[in-house]
Amino acid sequence: MKILVLNCGSSTLKFQLIDTGGANEDHKLAGGLIDRIGGDSSYEFQIAGDSPRQGKVAAENHEAAVAKVIEWLGANPHLGFVEAVGHRVVHGGKEFKSAVRIDDRVLEILDSLCELAPLHNPGSVSGIQAARRVLGATVPMVAAFDTSFHHTIPDKAATYAVPRELSTKYSIRRYGFHGLAHQYSALRYGELTGTTADRTTIVTLHLGNGCSACAIRNGESFDTSMGFTPLEGLVMGTRSGDLDPGLVSYVARQEGFEPAEVDNLLNTRSGLLGLSGLSSDMRELTAVYHDEPRARLAVDVFCYRARKYLGAYLAALNGAEAVVFSGGIAENSPMIREMICRDMDWCGLNLDGAANEAVIGRDGSISSNQSQIKLWVVHADEERIIARDTARVLNMASGEKSRS
Repeated sequence: MKILVLNCGSSTLKFQLIDTGGANEDHKLAGGLIDRIGGDSSYEFQIAGDSPRQGKVAAENHEAAVAKVIEWLGANPHLGFVEAVGHRVVHGGKEFKSAVRIDDRVLEILDSLCELAPLHNPGSVSGIQAARRVLGATVPMVAAFDTSFHHTIPDKAATYAVPRELSTKYSIRRYGFHGLAHQYSALRYGELTGTTADRTTIVTLHLGNGCSACAIRNGESFDTSMGFTPLEGLVMGTRSGDLDPGLVSYVARQEGFEPAEVDNLLNTRSGLLGLSGLSSDMRELTAVYHDEPRARLAVDVFCYRARKYLGAYLAALNGAEAVVFSGGIAENSPMIREMICRDMDWCGLNLDGAANEAVIGRDGSISSNQSQIKLWVVHADEERIIARDTARVLNMASGEKSRS
């Protein structure tokens, strides 16, 4: 089944065309990115085996961007036609515990969840609406959720210590995010090491512009750093991560902020950007780490928070067989990996310096031979999980229809 995977942000569209025949039978046929939708848009498009094409493109909205992708794919007949579309959706709320075929009711619920993930869900909803308009009703579509993987988190880890009636009324719990990335890290770790899912007990650190940690026990999410929204947990590019809730009301009173202004402050003006005053891009901050005190502090805080969660999750799991790094920062910055893992031989975790420097942007082991806890880098591939989920949902629906 040839599945077009769409990952829509507020002003971006990432896409891949994947031919999947089931688990471990995936072939990427094409992919790319349209950036700055609604502005000075640019694109990158690559067919497997060919050199990437780059340039400017007219994309005033998501519908225009999706139409352009369909045009590019259609101009290459050997790619075949799109049989289904899989959409990445960040927040599935309590309603969606697994991937689901999209219909009008599902789309209405997704729209209602935008308030819980204001930086992410609106782009996903726009992308779904655009794809339905461009491709029509005959092409089936499936939503795969970043929250689904975390529905196995036990109540003791998912429950906030707030009045029970509020939790019940507003469905307040730890939902967790980046589930597609954490799920893929566990799956890929198993493939690389010959470890079955039911024996995979690891800590995954997904570090990019958004960051989260996940404790995985026997292949299932046991705890994760993001919570009711994607704001909790690790320091991120522009998001604060953990902070004292009293700080929020204090700053709101002092500055006269409305709730929306507080959300904006913590989601778009904090994190690495707020700490450094320079950039939200870790590459820029590490480049001036030794010369700019605020950049150095931002990087130090980022690594300390990740290290603290790593230690906490090793304790929560009563030990783990491996730590797996993924995401743009973790895959490409040996410096950040080294800072997070520094002086952790007390728990049997020991980095191999040469291997760490050599593994950039690809899968690879970075632990020393003496390390009791293995260290791996895995190239994040949420699209592969989305394609598999899409095929599974549609194949199940087809099977049920044939039996009826």
